[in-house]
Amino acid sequence: MTEELGGWVELRDPELEAGEPSGPQPVVAVVGRPNVGKSTLVNRIIGRRQAVVEDIPGVTRDRVPYDAQWNGRAFTVVDTGGWEPDAKDRAAAIAAQAEAAVATADVVLFVVDATVGATDVDEAAVKMLRRSAKPVILVGNKADNTAVEMEATALWSLGLGEPYPVSALHGRGSGDLLDAIMEALPEAPKVVEHRPRGPRRVALVGRPNVGKSSLLNRFSGEERAVVDSVAGTTVDPVDSLVEIGGETWQLVDTAGLRKRVGKASGTEYYASLRTASAIEAAEVAVVLLDASEVISEQDQRILSMVVEAGRALVIAFNKWDMVDADRRYYLDKEIDRELRRIPWAIRLNLSAKTGRAVDKLAPALRKALASWETRIPTAQLNQWLTALVQATPHPVRGGRAPRILFATQAGVAPPRFVLFTTGPLDAGYQRFVERKLREEFGYEGTPIEISVRPRKKVGPGGRGKAHG
Repeated sequence: MTEELGGWVELRDPELEAGEPSGPQPVVAVVGRPNVGKSTLVNRIIGRRQAVVEDIPGVTRDRVPYDAQWNGRAFTVVDTGGWEPDAKDRAAAIAAQAEAAVATADVVLFVVDATVGATDVDEAAVKMLRRSAKPVILVGNKADNTAVEMEATALWSLGLGEPYPVSALHGRGSGDLLDAIMEALPEAPKVVEHRPRGPRRVALVGRPNVGKSSLLNRFSGEERAVVDSVAGTTVDPVDSLVEIGGETWQLVDTAGLRKRVGKASGTEYYASLRTASAIEAAEVAVVLLDASEVISEQDQRILSMVVEAGRALVIAFNKWDMVDADRRYYLDKEIDRELRRIPWAIRLNLSAKTGRAVDKLAPALRKALASWETRIPTAQLNQWLTALVQATPHPVRGGRAPRILFATQAGVAPPRFVLFTTGPLDAGYQRFVERKLREEFGYEGTPIEISVRPRKKVGPGGRGKAHG
């Protein structure tokens, strides 16, 4: 089945949508030198604009997996950064990520710019691919017309067999390429599993260079994400299954956010959208702050994104190995001042670099998620609320004091409460109820939503009229 997405086609399999469990999916790695259109091709294969694309080399840095389907078969396609021989510094780390993707793949798509032809870098990449001994499909990208398709035949000279001329941007030849991928993939066995849920999803968020990728690498035990002192190394969200505290978690490393989404441009704009989507898809967010630096306005915005998304929250003050006694004194003052509105957030002091206190993250995540999913029985909630209101009634306003008649918990994840009252409540009294609710029932590490429904007054003619 297909669904048009503004010129793009999303591929769907009715059996997979029906929830039939499957075994480990085969993996397709997309590699090539910088700026040959790898991320555009990944978007074409997965049927949606998800990988960040821009007309400059080096936008993709980590290896980023996406789920894909074709002709009823599911597989994983891995986008990689540009591979270059003899790369230095960050480029070398990016190339190493691409080589790691090749090592773990079942099939490799080697992408070449058909309008340029084979280059020295492409020929060096062929040697690397031959050493991997993996099946390789040669893709001549940017074949937007028949003339370029004819020129793509010259790519036979690379010695990888028949080149597949494709226009990732317009879709020309993509069906033939996907058929070739299906022929090259190993059969994935069907495995029936009975699990109540998959790994809990954790988004690692924060402004640039606070150590998100370093923390991910610490838990994964490998250089899973490119780490560089230059801010903005991560662009795409990077998903990894890692074991923390004896439990498997799905960690999503996201791009560092410098600006508001509305003020960002180019790569930053799309990275901001991906990060916002990663927070929405997560159950709990770990917001990393640089403990050695002042809590910034951007830190505050990121925390607001998580709270407004209704996600459980753990604040990790990273780089604690760089904090001296003076900085600790001022940091305590900043926390009291800047984080006053979210005193319920769980806070940790850790160092991704040295491993200090990273073992405390799993218990913090479990506590935040348990609070996020806690439900209070209606009878218990109202018994507590009645005692609270009797002890501390609402202040009198205009000769009257609104009363809370009844309360119910409307939902969890995050906890949502509805108060039925005789009239609107002061914002201060609503905050008082929330504070007392947390003191009584916990709710550490989760936002709480409280809405007020004033009782309707019956006016002349028996018609209801909302009070206030």
